Order: sequence, then C-alpha cells, then structure tokens
Amino acid sequence: MDLYALTIHELQGLLARKEVTPLDLTEAVFDRIESVEDRVNAFITLNKEQALLQAAEAGRQLEMGEGGPLCGIPLSIKDVLCTKGLRTTAGSKILEPFVPPYNATVVEKLEQAGAVIVGKTSMDEFAMGSANENCVYGVPKNPWKPDFICGGSSGGSAASVAADECIASLGSDTGGSIRQPASHCGIVGLKPTYGRVSRFGLLAYASSLDQVGPLTKDVTDCALMLNVISGYDRRDSTSVNCEVPDYCASLIDGLEGMIIGIPQEYFGEGLDPEVEAAVKNAVEKLGDAGAIIREVSLPHTEYGVAAYYIIAPAEASSNLARYDGVKYGMRVMEADSLLDMYKRTRSQGFGDEVKRRIIMGTYALSSGYYDAYYKKASQVRTLIIEDYKKAFVDCDVLVSPVTPSPAWKIGEKSHDPLSMYLSDVLTIPANLAGIPGLSVPCGFSSAGLPIGMQIQGAHFAEKKLLKVGYNLEKRLDIVGKKPSL
Repeated sequence: MDLYALTIHELQGLLARKEVTPLDLTEAVFDRIESVEDRVNAFITLNKEQALLQAAEAGRQLEMGEGGPLCGIPLSIKDVLCTKGLRTTAGSKILEPFVPPYNATVVEKLEQAGAVIVGKTSMDEFAMGSANENCVYGVPKNPWKPDFICGGSSGGSAASVAADECIASLGSDTGGSIRQPASHCGIVGLKPTYGRVSRFGLLAYASSLDQVGPLTKDVTDCALMLNVISGYDRRDSTSVNCEVPDYCASLIDGLEGMIIGIPQEYFGEGLDPEVEAAVKNAVEKLGDAGAIIREVSLPHTEYGVAAYYIIAPAEASSNLARYDGVKYGMRVMEADSLLDMYKRTRSQGFGDEVKRRIIMGTYALSSGYYDAYYKKASQVRTLIIEDYKKAFVDCDVLVSPVTPSPAWKIGEKSHDPLSMYLSDVLTIPANLAGIPGLSVPCGFSSAGLPIGMQIQGAHFAEKKLLKVGYNLEKRLDIVGKKPSL
C-alpha cells in the first residue's frame, strides 16, 4: 500500500487504528518527493527535519488518544503564507532570504490540528500569473504531462497534491489561482468566500481579492481542510465573524430539488470543444442525481477581466511598495543614495510580470486617471456582484468550465501576457464578487490532460458547493486516477 497516494480521510482511519504511524507516513511522503521531485519541481523549500519532529509529536499524541483532525497528515503550503522559522519567498528574488518570525493564521490552525508541514511550494512571483512560469526557482511541471503547465499561481501546491508529494495543500486565489491549477492537475480546489478564512500572514497581492483555500485529492478532504482553516480572526480586518458549519455534514448523496444554473456567457466563443463536452457531460450527471438544470445570464461577465486587471494591479502597486530593501528581504548595497538603493533593489528583486503589474496599477491610481480607470472598474465590479445576486435568487449554485482550455505547453504563452490574462476569464468574476468557487475534476482531453468543472455559490454557500462536488465525484469515474510518474 502506497501511503502517500491515500486521502486524508483514508489515512485518518489507519492512524486511529494504529495500522500506520505519522512517522511512517511522513517518511513515505519524503521518499515519494525524492523519487519524483526532479520531474515535478513542485517545491521551493523542503522542511524534512522539522516535519519528522512534527510527525513524532503527532505519534505521541495519537498514542495518548489525543490529536486534532489532521494529526500526522503531511501537507504542503504555498510559499506565499508565512511559516515561522521556515523561509518564505513568494516565488521572488526580493524575498529570498526572508524567514518569518510568526505563522500565518491558517498555518497556525493546521499545526494545532496536528498537521505535518513538509515544505513550501512553487508559485508565480507574488501570485501574479496563470501558468506558474513567473517563479525565480523554476517552473513546476504538470504531473500528467511534464512539458505542460500545471497552472498558477498555486501551481506548485496543485502539482504536489497530484503527484502525491503530500496528502493535501494550501494555496491562495486572487483571480482563479486555486481553481485553475486544480483543474489543470486533476484535483479539487476551493476558493472560499472572502472573509471566511483568515488572510493574516498571507503576503498580499490584491487585498480585496486574495483568499486562502485548500487543494485536495477529493471533495471529502476539501471539506475536512475547510473545517480546520475557517473561522474569525481578530488579527485580520477582512475576516467575517460568523458561525463555521461542519462542512463534512454536506457530503450527502442526491441533489433532489437543488437548482443548478448554467451561465450562458461561460459557454461562448473561445471555449475548447473538449472542455465544453466534458462539462456538459458532468451537468447531465448532476441532473441524474436529481438536480434541476436551468440556464441563467451573467451579462457583465465579459468585463470581468478588464476590471480585474485594473483593480488587482492597483492594489498590488500599494501592497508591494513595502519591499524596498529597508525592512526585510534583499538589499542592493552598491547604491549612491537611499533613493538609488530603493531603485536598484526593486529593479533587481522583482521579475518582469511583477514590474508590469506595478506599473499598470500605479498608472491606474495616478492623478487624472483614477476616475477613468480605478473608479470605473470598481463600478463594473458592483455590476458583476449584482449579476450574481440576481442569479442566486433562482439558483442554488452555478456550474461552468474552470478555464477555456486544458493546460498548454510550457512557454507557449509566456511571451503573450494578454493571452495569459484571458485564461482566467471564467474564474475572475468570483473573486470580484467575493463568492466561493470550487473546481472538481470532470474529464480528460484527448491528449490525456485533466479538465475541471467550476461550481460557484452565494456568499458563505460552501456547503452547497461541496454537496454538488461530492455528488459529481460519485457519478464520474475520475477520483483515484493518477498520473504516471
């Protein structure tokens, strides 16, 4: 039995019955990493020594009949979340030497639940990208086909789960950065409602859009992870103080009476025929489970990308101003003045895509252009929110493709930023509206690349999303299929 290939809920039973120890499991995961990492490149930093200590402690807790819901489970963490004593780079040269003195709240919660942190995963620099090709530590590979992208910006997290280099992972989603790589790697990925999960300790890209969420091997594991990381955090001013339900209680067979909307704007020109066919087949399966299928309209969808690429870079230009070589991170010492040190540090520390978005955002916020760009984008954002509100009056959830196409070859779009931006056209609206979105595998392309279905719901409707995803899993023979590495 390959322990690293199992899910959280399968391993919970083995650990509880003492058929396996956390140390056995953690060593099996590191053996797997050693075996396949040169073909996947999912990690920036490994944490083996500390992970084995955490596993030993988890074993002692289980022996005493204690331990949290993730006791002894090896997880990876996207390198945009602060980890006390463990290097955190955000995929950027400018933060290469940074070792945080504290944990992000979500990391704190995982450790309190007994999780074992095996390492920090590759990501697009400061979470800016759709292919994970903007990382100074190399491009992670899609475990299904290593010459194809794994998606971004949480590509390393998705690849580490798909390649069984961990049991589950945490990522962040600003415009689709959990759902898109989950779709490309054939796993489950959830962007929770904005405010449902603490952002404290997350290195911000766009503060009104970023959200932390799980990437897992199946929907049950997704619910288990969400149970652990959700909840109010007084250290995060964007955290919402409301009750956290038991998300596992939503994993019930049957969708009788549930109304599922199909947004017509998500099935237009530019959608790959194989993606469309896979998603429509999945919709039929949901109908077989008892759901009522209804077509709906989200008329302002087409403006989502334009609005996002004004709002997100504008917020990034402000958030990334702190990386100046003074407080932490790299500093260029060969400078003639303080201002020259700022310029040289930022010029040498940031990559091309980060510089591009900082310039775009600074321009959009500059005097004389604010009303024309940022204000107008914010007004469009409000229209998109209203579209969703109207749709959820008549529907419980909305389903659609996650991305217009399966994964593409590494380097295929790297010199065409606009084409890359458009790959997030179906995921961006959920971030603008702050609603939850779930990616669940629903098929494969003729080339053998995974295809995902996106399920969106109203604010704090994660239980409905998980219920639909769970029912889809039960009716599609996809869960458990593994890439050949």
